[in-house]
Amino acid sequence: MKSTDFGKYLDDSQGYQKPWLLIQLRLCKLAEQKDDLLPQEYMERLDDIHQDMMKLGRWWEGQESQVF
Repeated sequence: MKSTDFGKYLDDSQGYQKPWLLIQLRLCKLAEQKDDLLPQEYMERLDDIHQDMMKLGRWWEGQESQVF
């Protein structure tokens, strides 16, 4: 899925209120930019996204049926 389509989905479904979906959007955009980035720059951006994802903690607990 293209990041523009995913962004539209987030907007239509109010997914911008769900931080895990914003992480997925960032990953989608990074995947689109991969060919234009130096390997080190790509890994730095991926690491940044990973760090932000880890800050979310165990957000899914108690809402597994809604999330997965």
